[in-house]
Amino acid sequence: MILRQYLHASPVAASYLFGCGGRAAAAVVDPAGDIALYLRAAEETAMGILYVIDTHLHADHVSSGRALAEAAGAKYVLFAEAKVSFPFHGVHDGDALELGNVAIRVLHTPGHTPEHISLLVTDRTRADEPWFALTGHTLMVGDLGRTELATNAEEGARVLFRSVQRLKALPDYLEILPGAYSGSVCGRSLSGKPTSTIGFEKRHNKAFRIENEEVFVRAMVADIPPAPPQAAHVRAINSGLMAAAE
Repeated sequence: MILRQYLHASPVAASYLFGCGGRAAAAVVDPAGDIALYLRAAEETAMGILYVIDTHLHADHVSSGRALAEAAGAKYVLFAEAKVSFPFHGVHDGDALELGNVAIRVLHTPGHTPEHISLLVTDRTRADEPWFALTGHTLMVGDLGRTELATNAEEGARVLFRSVQRLKALPDYLEILPGAYSGSVCGRSLSGKPTSTIGFEKRHNKAFRIENEEVFVRAMVADIPPAPPQAAHVRAINSGLMAAAE
């Protein structure tokens, strides 16, 4: 497997390219900024991009996912029930996407947004079980994603609590590759280290380790930081409901 993690500074975000070298079998997850970055990396690693996946409709930056998918001749992937105005390749909980020896399994992990998905990635040349999870803004290193950008904060927190239980049930050794790190507006106690494991977060992530739903909801709706600038506008652009130039 080839894996590239890209740490973006403006806005603070993380994106990924991974797949099988030498084959038309790569995916890009949560692309941000200039699509040439991903096209060049795919060419250098002899990988053709099959899928461009956004874990959710972002509110902190305009996604370059659709532009990248068009340029690469790839499928643009969102959760099947995402409310958007353009065609896309919809996936459901439990669906699989194949990249040669690499397999992606979709987990619907709503809460930060209703359409949020996480991705369990397996390299079958190494093992039959998942090696890492791309968790977007559901689970980040040190915190969980805020819950009021696409729905009511308390409602989102209750949905997120159920998603957290699914993630906690994953193996402790599983690596976590999040969609943001310290400096992002989508979490409050994020680490500057952009990778972790399920086991470490279960021990040291204060929000992730809360076991009681009511305690969890109170923690998630307390001291919510200011929303990203023009959050609703950016989410509307990413939904295709508004042009980027407006």
